Amino acid sequence: MNAWIYAAGALPAIWACRKGWNRLLLSRAKHRSLRGHARMSQIVARLVPHYEYDEHTFFRADDAPATVVEQRRAGFARLRDTLARKAPETLATSAELEADVSDVDFTNAYRVPFQFRSLVRRDLRIGSIATETRGVQVRDLDGNWSYDLGGAYGVNLFGYDFYKQCIDRGAAKVRDLGPLLGTYHPVIASNVKRLKAISGLDEVSFHMSGTEAVMQAVRLARYHTGRSHVVRFTGAYHGWWDGVQPGVGNPRPPREVYTLKELDADTLRVLRTRDDIACVLVNPIQAMHPNGQAPSDSTLVASDRHAKYDRHAYARWLQELREVCSQRGIVLILDEVFLGFRLAYGGAQQYFGVRADIVTYGKTLGGGLPIGVVCGRRDLMKRYRADRPTDICFARGTFNSHPYVMGAMSEFLDYIDRPEVREHYLKLDDTWDRRAAAWNARLGELGLPVRVANMTSIWTTLYTTPSRYNWMFQYYLRAEGLSMSWIGSGRFIFSHNYTDADVAEVGERFLRAARAMAADGWWWTDGTLTNKSIKRRILREMVRARLGA
Repeated sequence: MNAWIYAAGALPAIWACRKGWNRLLLSRAKHRSLRGHARMSQIVARLVPHYEYDEHTFFRADDAPATVVEQRRAGFARLRDTLARKAPETLATSAELEADVSDVDFTNAYRVPFQFRSLVRRDLRIGSIATETRGVQVRDLDGNWSYDLGGAYGVNLFGYDFYKQCIDRGAAKVRDLGPLLGTYHPVIASNVKRLKAISGLDEVSFHMSGTEAVMQAVRLARYHTGRSHVVRFTGAYHGWWDGVQPGVGNPRPPREVYTLKELDADTLRVLRTRDDIACVLVNPIQAMHPNGQAPSDSTLVASDRHAKYDRHAYARWLQELREVCSQRGIVLILDEVFLGFRLAYGGAQQYFGVRADIVTYGKTLGGGLPIGVVCGRRDLMKRYRADRPTDICFARGTFNSHPYVMGAMSEFLDYIDRPEVREHYLKLDDTWDRRAAAWNARLGELGLPVRVANMTSIWTTLYTTPSRYNWMFQYYLRAEGLSMSWIGSGRFIFSHNYTDADVAEVGERFLRAARAMAADGWWWTDGTLTNKSIKRRILREMVRARLGA
């Protein structure tokens, strides 16, 4: 009898020990930065006070000597005048738009670190209006042509002229049906057949955005596993909905999502030991900067932006994930909304040699029109249970499988099926690595403190000398006729119709911008400034602002 009592008393202790051990493993698998701690990052974000530099401090935030400060002032004034003189109509129209469109207001507010925002926003104005694209260039309202490095957020893979043809030809295919919804145009059948072949999976569903596709993939994983939690990796982006965007940017507290370290054995231990994980979400662009966020100039307060792309190491990591997920019955979801069809005909699955349970696509696949696609195993794609007719996994959308989107998609899929396009994929790494190396060689020869890193045609700008002012570089680039997205120099998305001559011309403009920025004193250093000292100084400023000192 006593033995039974002791055993009964020991059970809670054993349960508590097991729970504590699992909690310890989970803590060890989180990245040490705030990016790995969603709840804490939200708290810290709410505590950061607003403060800005006046014109005196703006140009001497690194305690530069008076001569350098005057260089910067003069350079800033020249840049202001150049940008204003080039595009008066574009800037005026964009200013009107900013007052009424919240997206424009937000992006303009977050182009640079907030301490520098007011003066930059007032004097270094950026246009948000374009009227024409041709080849690898875009034209503004004032007739200025610039090289496009924004890539339409990843949509523009083969050049804007190609997507215009996809839309025109696709519309011609389905015009007789028009915007009839709920009933499908016959072109959908060939799209489905080809997507199944490309993904290697059994079924397909269509949605209107990459965010929606990921939402459905996660919902299906939870439905079929009966488990609650999603694993995502530190810094990875999977759309803006609550379920996969915990932390800063989401006003709600994180729920049923674990943010863990990528390329780390501690994460694999968590996957092996927990019973509540429904799926693991992987965005393969993270191979370029594991555990780092998308590199935006708004957070470029020092020079510690990093990129370290190792294709073979990332492929090994995905294979380890695949093995653990298979052992534990966890759904492996490869989010290829951004990179799908950029790396290989078969996407990241083919490029890295891994097979996912569910794959999401978007952006370029729509042939220039909005799209989200889920491809998955048949058992995971089913939205109801035959033995429980009221237990369903609902997902519908008014514009899903819109005939015009299906037509444009058909044109896109026709194109990538061509032998010469398949051949093009085989040379991608060598082509783009060679181009990036040529840029870096020239930058090194000129002694400029800036370099580029790349993952095929996705590039980022790195800075080699500690500086408070690297974010200024985006404006020098724009003055040289290079167009970027609102995150600035952190991500260049080249389309694959860029020729060697095009890339060389962009490189020359990049070099001219870097020389001008150096000449204007923004990269001045006395050898004592470090990235750590910069961040410590900013922290002291925040504390003083918070305390009202």
